[in-house]
Amino acid sequence: MSAEAADREAATSSRPCTPPQTSWFEFLLQESLLEKHLRKPCPDPAPVQLIVQFLEQASKPSVNEQNQVQPPPDNKRNRVLKLLALKVAAHLKWDLDILEKSLSVPVLNMLLNELLCISKVPPGTKHIDMDLATLPPTTAMAILLYNRWAIRTIVQSSFPVKQAKPGPPQLSVMNQMQQEKELTENILKVLKEQASDSILVLEAALKLNKDLYVHTMRTLDLLAVEPGMVNGETESSTAGLKIKTEEMQCQVCYDLGAAYFQQGSTNPAVYENAREKFFRTKELIAEIGSLSLHCTIDEKRLAGYCQACDVLVPSSDSTSQQLTPYSQVHICLRSGNYQEVIKIFVEDNLTFSLPIQFRQSVLRELFQKAQQGNETLDEICFKVCACNTVRDVLEGRTISVQFNQLFLRPNKEKIDFLLEVCSRSINLEKASDTLKGNMAAFLKNVCLGLEDLQYVFMISSHELFITLLKDEERKLLVDQMRKRSPRVNLCIKPVTSFYDIPASASVTIGQLEHQLILSVDPWRIRQILIELHGMTSEREFWTVSNKWELPLVYSSVILGIKDNLTRDLVYILMAKGLHCSTVKDFAHAKQLFAACLELVTEFSPKLRQVMLNEMLLLDIYTHEAGTGQSGERPPSDLISRVRGYLEMRLPDIPFRQVISEECVAFMLNWRENEYLTLQVPAFLLQSNPFVKLGQLLAATCKELPGPKESRRTAKDLWEVVVQICSVSSQHKRGNDGRVSLIKQRESTLGIMYRSELLSFLKRLREPLVLTIILSLFVKLHNVREDIVNDITAEHISIWPSSIPNLQSVDFEAVAITVKELVRYALSVNPNNHSWLIIQADIYFATNQYSAALHYYLQAGAVCSDFFNKAVPPDVYTDQVIKRMIKCCSLLNCHTQVAILCQFLREIDYKTAFKSLQEQNSHDAMDSYYDYIWDVTILEYLTYLHHKRGETDKRQIAIKAIGQTELNASNPEEVLQLAAQRRKKKFLQAMAKLYF
Repeated sequence: MSAEAADREAATSSRPCTPPQTSWFEFLLQESLLEKHLRKPCPDPAPVQLIVQFLEQASKPSVNEQNQVQPPPDNKRNRVLKLLALKVAAHLKWDLDILEKSLSVPVLNMLLNELLCISKVPPGTKHIDMDLATLPPTTAMAILLYNRWAIRTIVQSSFPVKQAKPGPPQLSVMNQMQQEKELTENILKVLKEQASDSILVLEAALKLNKDLYVHTMRTLDLLAVEPGMVNGETESSTAGLKIKTEEMQCQVCYDLGAAYFQQGSTNPAVYENAREKFFRTKELIAEIGSLSLHCTIDEKRLAGYCQACDVLVPSSDSTSQQLTPYSQVHICLRSGNYQEVIKIFVEDNLTFSLPIQFRQSVLRELFQKAQQGNETLDEICFKVCACNTVRDVLEGRTISVQFNQLFLRPNKEKIDFLLEVCSRSINLEKASDTLKGNMAAFLKNVCLGLEDLQYVFMISSHELFITLLKDEERKLLVDQMRKRSPRVNLCIKPVTSFYDIPASASVTIGQLEHQLILSVDPWRIRQILIELHGMTSEREFWTVSNKWELPLVYSSVILGIKDNLTRDLVYILMAKGLHCSTVKDFAHAKQLFAACLELVTEFSPKLRQVMLNEMLLLDIYTHEAGTGQSGERPPSDLISRVRGYLEMRLPDIPFRQVISEECVAFMLNWRENEYLTLQVPAFLLQSNPFVKLGQLLAATCKELPGPKESRRTAKDLWEVVVQICSVSSQHKRGNDGRVSLIKQRESTLGIMYRSELLSFLKRLREPLVLTIILSLFVKLHNVREDIVNDITAEHISIWPSSIPNLQSVDFEAVAITVKELVRYALSVNPNNHSWLIIQADIYFATNQYSAALHYYLQAGAVCSDFFNKAVPPDVYTDQVIKRMIKCCSLLNCHTQVAILCQFLREIDYKTAFKSLQEQNSHDAMDSYYDYIWDVTILEYLTYLHHKRGETDKRQIAIKAIGQTELNASNPEEVLQLAAQRRKKKFLQAMAKLYF
């Protein structure tokens, strides 16, 4: 070697190992320094990050000379990158716990597929068809690794995952996350389809009696150098990392057990298989020891699995004495033997073997069953809660809220059971002073919380209480009770009864008034009032609560009743019934009204009719809140009663306006248009404005399909509403003789006030009626001379296009009414696209462009299955699209403007080009280019970016143009399909931004 060459070699060997100004993976690739990097104490980047980088670079698609996207080429560079990723995994000893924790499902799927490929597993061959015993050790191990990962991934996907808190919406990031999510879901779908095969492969692996080997960095290097020459060595029994048979079986048994356990939720018989695998795993861990290098099992999790299997599948040879307490409780719950559960809990209060969390979960399960209508469990819930409370007391924890709630109304049976549990939960001979003190304090506090002195005596005279509390403590308790009830002479010695101690009249009246306020039982209310009137005749008990309010038309009649007891009873029954109806407690309201009806029938025909009217209203409310919500028609009897009320001619009967409103709305909501248009008596149209309005609405609905000239009733309805929305002006003549306008007020010429009209309209639920009334108010809003942006609505053409006296209409009130009606209509049906368009137009007219876009997009979404189908052209008309364009333009989202210009029947190139020239855009700009299907706009973008020197963006535009489906030579169907697909993706992306 020459001196010059020797100097060069020395200089090369002495160079420091510092990366050049390139990425880490390029440096490691060029310098072959991977092993040295991985041997560092804390390598940066970490090994798992290297796997991700290597595989991402190896899977990058390429672009050919025609700017067409091609799959990743199978060249030397990509093969080396994949090999480097495998070597990093080999450095981690193929530990699935580490790899699953740090790598996403798509990356790990790619890595294990590369391992299968390099391990000579033929592509497309089912693993179940391969005999593991005859395969080379490294090949068999690669198949096991893949199938273990497959079922572990399926199990992991069944667990709930806490969603990460999203940051500010960025379209590119959201698209990337969505793509990864879709890819993961596709892989999971394939894995679940192959799950049964994977389980059979792993079951077959348990029958192997030979050690296996997994690839190391050395064997992977040998494969890369000369696959044919070293094939025999890598397949021999000495190449690679040795995995003992017991270690392999231990890992496989644990993974199979987890898979079977997960399947048990739908097929309980499989729990037996899970139990067998988990207990075999425990045996194998005992054999190989917990410090095995290649077998990492979470032993706490394994213990939890085993315990769960013991409960779910107890051994067939086990007797009840051999079962664990968990299994006993589970079996009792399944068989409904709740008394045995209580017995186990009482016994456990001595041993403390069951965790309090488990006992609380049993109580929660019983509470849920009781709330579902099983009233027999109420007593069981109290008894289990009492057992848990005593356990809490003995361990020094605070008493639960559930116990206090269940003990609000104590009785003799509850006190007896509580004392029994306390007695059986403590062994006085062996118990520590702490336990005794806790129990004594609990019994003392229970006494202090009781109001009935009979129950206090039951506890204070019990043997346990006398044993635990000293004489001084009992005397102190007596003093505390005496201070709380000064009129009670509580003796230390037991007394036979506490009911002989008299209470003052004022205390008794106060207690009865309190019960009167709380009670909703009509017979109990009557009994209380009889007792109260027997004590004093000076009080008016209908004034006890300021919550008891009646409409003035009712109270003036009821308060005229001469008999004080009857007056109070009728007033309170009706007031409580109206309150129950307001809070939707219809069952109690019906009981109260029925009792009141029975009472007033005896002496007042007027009040009898009032109660019949209120019961009719209650029946309407009950039907609308119950079966009416599911679309079931009301019974014919109810419809007949509503007709009878509307046709009633009893002028001296007090009535509430709300009943008339509800009856007419009821007839409209259930499409009784025939009655309203043809059968309503003439006098009713003159006397009841709501019937008149209902008749006009019903007739308009009925005539809607006919020709425009036949819609006479639509014009009549228009005139009635215009009159209601008109204002009258008051004038004043000054001293100089001039007349000046001083005030405008709501006109009294209409059949009702605007507030009454709005109240009535908010009782309607029939879509056609709501659509008609909305279109009327929208048209009335649009006839203003100073209106800039019209609001669109269905059936708007049936209304007149002008008003003779515009100055008489209160257009501010009309605008408010339109907003309130749209808000109400959307609460009835938030998926009605025409109402959503009206709401969007309102926001557009008031310059709230972001909100307008939200509702325009929502209108399209509800009628296209979230844009998976084409939005009907009568929803996204040119006017709607132009308004969306304007919204985006005023929000400085100029790329969105250009894309929306393509949605018009004739593409608006002028607006599109002008928007693309804007450089101050607030949207994702070039990230949207994939949504453009018009080649002219893409060509303009290419020219624009070239002119500005924006090379990267120009390449993105060129890539978008180069997509084969946009080729102008394609059939029209292909071009339309490409446009529809881009419309769908763009609108979905917009929806994610604005929803």
